[in-house]
Amino acid sequence: MLFSEFDLDSRLMKSFGHFGFEHTTEIQARAIPEAMAGKDLLASSKTGSGKTLAYLLPAVHRLYTRKALAKRDPRVLILVPTRELAKQVYATLRTLIAGTRFSSILVLGGENFNDQHKNFQKDPHFVVATPGRMVDHLKQRNVFLEGLEMLILDEADRMLDLGFAADLRAINNAANHRRRQTLFFSATLDDTEVNELAQELLYEPVRVAIGHGQDEHQDIKQHVYLCDHLDHKQALLQHFLETLTIKQAIVFTATKQDTVRLAELLATWGLTTGSLNGDMSQSARSKVMDDFARGKFNVLVSTDLASRGLDIASVSHVFNFDIPKPAEEFVHRTGRTGRAGFQGDAISLVGPKDWFNFKEVEDYLKRSFSISTVEGLEPTFTGITQKRAPQKKAKHKAPVKNKAPKAQKKPAARKKVVFHDNEQQGFEPFRLPKKSTQTDSE
Repeated sequence: MLFSEFDLDSRLMKSFGHFGFEHTTEIQARAIPEAMAGKDLLASSKTGSGKTLAYLLPAVHRLYTRKALAKRDPRVLILVPTRELAKQVYATLRTLIAGTRFSSILVLGGENFNDQHKNFQKDPHFVVATPGRMVDHLKQRNVFLEGLEMLILDEADRMLDLGFAADLRAINNAANHRRRQTLFFSATLDDTEVNELAQELLYEPVRVAIGHGQDEHQDIKQHVYLCDHLDHKQALLQHFLETLTIKQAIVFTATKQDTVRLAELLATWGLTTGSLNGDMSQSARSKVMDDFARGKFNVLVSTDLASRGLDIASVSHVFNFDIPKPAEEFVHRTGRTGRAGFQGDAISLVGPKDWFNFKEVEDYLKRSFSISTVEGLEPTFTGITQKRAPQKKAKHKAPVKNKAPKAQKKPAARKKVVFHDNEQQGFEPFRLPKKSTQTDSE
């Protein structure tokens, strides 16, 4: 379907033209008409499906075509779970309303409260906020929501996971009038808490479900390699960075310490890198994210902070240096590539300590991954067939004659790996510099 078929306001279509998109994704094709009709929406879609535009376009269209319910109250409130996602949404919104009479503000925890209060006094039309800080301003009576026209929840399941349930209900109560339209987006609608909240917030919603939270992106190829130990993982990572065609890459690690250590190691290999973890100040985190989005460095090494809300089309590869413990994070991590119509590759390095997390990922996705190998870097580790059970003292039994030996479970089949050709239009790949010989260095 084409965006031009939606009958969006011509002024909005003019600003939307800067994105260069013509064809919709499935969630956009199904959600935008319902939202434009003024209906409440209960929607689920996988990461990277284009849901941000699925709610921003109807929201801006509404402000162009309908009169405000109040003179001073915000007309649209967009709630998101993290600062990083909030900034991504805000940047897209700013592009859509650039040069118009509409104004917007960003309200995040960890930033100057008084400056945010002053911004509310300017009567913004759009507010993009994290729930906790928004409730703080409501309590201080810095903002009122009686005239709110649209309440949008992006990644509602994630907000509940982070403990924002009470804040979301407080915001709902502050804007609880009949004429409010609510758009509720969640990666899954199968969770009990998600459904309970949706029932409280929505009025006769239209349900739009695109696949399931477990579904994988069709533009992302998955590759799995078994590793013996840390040095083996690092050798494989270096091999891929030396041989693959990569524009930008994200390397996900399990610990904060590893983000710094790996970023420093990659720098010794000749790459420009940055690291991101929860121990960094908000200003430092923002600078790293902004620099990476602008292409100032090649590889971002991050904890799961970057697994959601980072929408950069030039990320051609994602590396799971460690396998995440929550299986759903695997989907969000790998969803950072293969965006905006490009194809991507996700490479997972599975060592003995990762094995059970890896099996949980397979259970969550309801699929089995093929194991690939690199010539010269083959592992001796072949996987663990079962969890260790406490050893019990053996009982003496009479010997059984002619008992056939138990069949040994064969390791997962190896296959020749095939990567996407990322020399696509818009990609200018980097190559890791080849190691210098002693003669060259002299």
